[in-house]
Amino acid sequence: MKKIPLRRCVVTKEQLPKNELLRIVRTKEGKVLVDETGKIGGRGAYIKKDSQVLELARKKKILERALEVKIEDSLYEEIANIINNN
Repeated sequence: MKKIPLRRCVVTKEQLPKNELLRIVRTKEGKVLVDETGKIGGRGAYIKKDSQVLELARKKKILERALEVKIEDSLYEEIANIINNN
């Protein structure tokens, strides 16, 4: 049986399988990207693929604290599109 990697959501603090989460990355250059492959280098934070969790992260600036950088509204919209399309 193959081991399923677990990661912790920075918003809900739940341990979930990696495929149920979305990775947000701050690169060494300071750019913040959505990492759907899970292979981009840099500081990463996982968020549950749920629009309510995303709204909570936006209101409380949880992703900004986890990645130690200001996150633009356009990135939150990109994350919302990815969540809604899955």
